[in-house]
Amino acid sequence: MNKSIGAKLIHVKGLVQGVGFRPFIYRLAHEQQLHGWVENRNDGVVIKIEGANSNIDQFVESIRHKAPAASNIFSIKIINTELKNHTSFQIIKSKNTSDEITDICPDIAVCEACLKDMKEQKHRIDYPFINCTNCGPRFTIIKDLPYDRDKTTMDPFRMCNTCQSEYNDILDRRFHAQPIACNSCGPEYELIHGDRNIRNLNEIIDITCDLLEEGKIIAIKGMGGFHLACDAQNEDTVKRLRISKNRDGKPFAVMFPDINTLKQFIVTNQNEEKSLISWKRPILILKNKPEGPKLANDVSVGFNTTGAMLPYMPIHYMLFSKLNLPVIVLTSGNISDEPIIIDNQEAIDRLSNITDAILIHNRDIYNRTDDSVELAINNKERMIRRSRGFVPDPIYLNLEVDGIFAAGAELVNCFCIGKKNQAIMSQHIGDLKNLETLDFYSESIERFKKLYRVRPWIFAHDLHPDYLSTLYAKSQTGLKISIQHHHAHIASCMAEHGLDEKIIGISFDGVGYGIDDHIWGGEFFVCDLTNFERYTHFEYVPMPGGDKATKEPWRMAVSYLYKTFGKDFLNMDIPSLTQIDNTDIETVMRALELKINTPLTSSAGRLFDAVSALTGLCNHSNFHAEAPMRLESVIDSTVDKLYAYDINETISFDKTIIQIVQDLGKGIYPSIISAKFHNTIINIIFAIANKIRKDTGLNKVVLSGGTFQNRYILGTSENLLKKNGFNVFTQSRIPSNDGGIALGQLAITAKRKSLGLI
Repeated sequence: MNKSIGAKLIHVKGLVQGVGFRPFIYRLAHEQQLHGWVENRNDGVVIKIEGANSNIDQFVESIRHKAPAASNIFSIKIINTELKNHTSFQIIKSKNTSDEITDICPDIAVCEACLKDMKEQKHRIDYPFINCTNCGPRFTIIKDLPYDRDKTTMDPFRMCNTCQSEYNDILDRRFHAQPIACNSCGPEYELIHGDRNIRNLNEIIDITCDLLEEGKIIAIKGMGGFHLACDAQNEDTVKRLRISKNRDGKPFAVMFPDINTLKQFIVTNQNEEKSLISWKRPILILKNKPEGPKLANDVSVGFNTTGAMLPYMPIHYMLFSKLNLPVIVLTSGNISDEPIIIDNQEAIDRLSNITDAILIHNRDIYNRTDDSVELAINNKERMIRRSRGFVPDPIYLNLEVDGIFAAGAELVNCFCIGKKNQAIMSQHIGDLKNLETLDFYSESIERFKKLYRVRPWIFAHDLHPDYLSTLYAKSQTGLKISIQHHHAHIASCMAEHGLDEKIIGISFDGVGYGIDDHIWGGEFFVCDLTNFERYTHFEYVPMPGGDKATKEPWRMAVSYLYKTFGKDFLNMDIPSLTQIDNTDIETVMRALELKINTPLTSSAGRLFDAVSALTGLCNHSNFHAEAPMRLESVIDSTVDKLYAYDINETISFDKTIIQIVQDLGKGIYPSIISAKFHNTIINIIFAIANKIRKDTGLNKVVLSGGTFQNRYILGTSENLLKKNGFNVFTQSRIPSNDGGIALGQLAITAKRKSLGLI
């Protein structure tokens, strides 16, 4: 045998299906004059390659360094195999070989080449579902693996001869592009406007643009669900949309036609622009320009930031090409707190009364996905809501997680399933507080189990006994493991960074059930993936009315005032309390005195609520975390002063509250009070981390929990800790809010299992 000739079997695992990987391999093989075959399997892509060893080496290097942009190679396994003297290179039929699975591609924004084809390709002129192996729907249409057309919602659409020819042509950009279609054979849009059903696309675009320009509201079926769209500069229309959606206070997302238009309204830097134009196309929370054109007040409802995104579907580009508006609201097509609608008939039944027209299409959405949301802190993307463009990309762990299901929390829920060493997070499910969302949760779990060939027998859940996610886990057959909420937060960040050791864990959020039956949320841990020691925490204060206090932050203001001053605070000049009915304050006072429905909490979120209410920024919260968000939004970042506090066995804010009340009496602006309060929290983070380092010798600090989505808190804390020699770990790919809890639950359970503790 000629020693310069070899044969290799190459197994590539990772995100390698639905991203043009096999055509890429085919072209590489021809470039290197190699023979053999490539096939999709449910556990990855397998390549048999024969030819000159030097060419094979170059072939492998090109796989590593030139793979398609949307691919993500986790491993390449190469073994010597028998030389069969192949005379060509072929793509062979996909095989379903085992219960192993390959990564499933998230949905990809339409690419520039397809946008060009929309203007030039005869059979795809203005075709609103144009796609290729480099772009288009993936996760939202897939039903099973391997990723072939008959296992997607494109199966009902039989390819025309032209599309079939492209699909079979190895040199074509649409070779084995499963959603391939054109004007002759693919899905179609239909506009329902009054008693008219309009199917001519040019007429659809013209009427839709006219309606938007006239201040109307349109429901538009997108990639992962319906959206509601309107003119983002029309005050009356945006207010009407807000009322119709029953969304009193939460900001709306907006879409601009291009980055240049966006920059007229929004402040961006180079890193943020890179994220905006990436193939993932997230909503990015950005600061508004103080000067220049304005959005309607009801878009951001008083916040100095806006959730902005760029077009990612062909229909978006087609609308903007004729629309005489620089920006539109594009918000989830649902009634507040319910899942985004994906079914045409449900959209007609439920959205007709709040819209002026409904734009549907006849390609089914199998896996619903909301738009993903990010913000940048210290020039690093931070995930807020992980869904379209990111799911179901797995997190690879240094732990065996087979058979483990993690139920997640109650708010902004995501669940997580384990497969080998992959943690596979679900798309954003939402708040598990109603039947509709619970049905979406249960349905998605079954679909993930089928798609990933998993049969969970260990069910990890939150310690809180009444969460619907906990009740779901406890209803399953198998071993049940309860995980403390804040330990899961810290473990989530550890898992993202591959940490498996003792660290300093700081977890701040709103609500988490503690092992002492109190509500935690301002926690300092010494912990690893197995257990945690509660080093210290914010001092307990009563939470009058229980969960009602989360919707009425003034209750927490009264609680902190009563704890600090007793009844004397009633005689103090605190302007914000004048906005509350005296009878309500007296009722809360009575409850505090008698300790009736006043559970104890160490929550950072409730402390932020109290200060937000004290400064008059938010006495009543219309959506989750509104009060802390409004407090953050007014910070005067030029202020470097802080308030006093005490560190004993716990952290007391009595002195902080006293000084805030003094500042209120002096007429100090809320922006200054907010800055001093935030600086106080940051100083405490550093002081306790430093104390733990001195006591334990630990130097790695993990920050997690919803409070660390606060730009000022996270950005300043991270910099201060790093400046003082700490090795700081924060979250980026997974939300630090409760949307990341499931990953932590999975990692803790897997570690305990590996040690034989369960």
